[in-house]
Amino acid sequence: MFFSFIIPVYNRPDEIDELLQSLAILKFNSPFEVVIVEDGSTNTCRHVIEKYNHKLDITYFFKPNSGPGDSRNYGMQHAKGDYFLILDSDCILPESYLEEVTNSLAESYVDCFGGPDKALDSFSDIQKAINFTMTSFLTTGGIRGGSEKLDKFQPRSFNMGLSKVAFEASKGFGNIHPGEDPDLSIRLWNLGYETKLIKKAYVYHKRRIDWVKFKIQVNKFGKARPILNKWHPGYSKLTYWFPTVFCFGFLISLVLFVFKIPFLLLIYAIYFGLLFFVALFKTKSVKIAIYSLIALAYQFYGYGRGFLQSYFNIFILKKEPQIAHPEMFFKK
Repeated sequence: MFFSFIIPVYNRPDEIDELLQSLAILKFNSPFEVVIVEDGSTNTCRHVIEKYNHKLDITYFFKPNSGPGDSRNYGMQHAKGDYFLILDSDCILPESYLEEVTNSLAESYVDCFGGPDKALDSFSDIQKAINFTMTSFLTTGGIRGGSEKLDKFQPRSFNMGLSKVAFEASKGFGNIHPGEDPDLSIRLWNLGYETKLIKKAYVYHKRRIDWVKFKIQVNKFGKARPILNKWHPGYSKLTYWFPTVFCFGFLISLVLFVFKIPFLLLIYAIYFGLLFFVALFKTKSVKIAIYSLIALAYQFYGYGRGFLQSYFNIFILKKEPQIAHPEMFFKK
């Protein structure tokens, strides 16, 4: 099996440098290639690529900006491999990544897999807190942290594997962003392909982010879900409402507390306390544990608000997704 790493990049030469450093020291005996797709950047990474020409089998493409999904498709169309490994440019790989992928596919082959993400010690405290809330079972059910409990796993495109056969059958990613990865997973299932989580094939996801950017990001995640529910109603779940219900419930608990009915607010306090202590145990940092509570607030409010807005526009007002939320779609 010949692997091709597919990496879209947009104005992030420093990130690509870190990622390529980790690719250059992978413990793997077989050859592989790296395909970099510059998505219309004004701050290009061509000079970074040149540093690694003698260390990696690397190919660089520059194309007009059309979004990460279309850029991944472009890279897969031009890659030589029969299995594609798709990464975001803000990822760093552990040395054993390819070995873990190979071992897992040899044991139980699938045409599409996903891996979890972790934080490096060098990440900022905010990055570590966001990583915790995005991967914890207490907040997302662990879908990004390696504790997926569902029958079907939806790989995320920051760390995803896809066979050439499945890519050609599915035509790859659509032009929605974010949301292009669960959309692809569902279409693959409908075509008869299987997906799975490879827990040991994790990446260090740097998440180039601050609080404001994080709120915008999770707000888009929330907007994407009703669109996906409209496209794929058979995969809609009540659990997708959880952040929205959580936020409304918190407001209700505050109102009840004013009227001396503290029970609901006490439940929220227990949940926040549990999250704090789990974060403290995992990160060994009081500061990061406190930041994790802030990240939770941004995550649930941003996602919940985006979900409700998108649901109202699409299912109540009956608007087409591209008309209701054009900011979620790239033009090809």
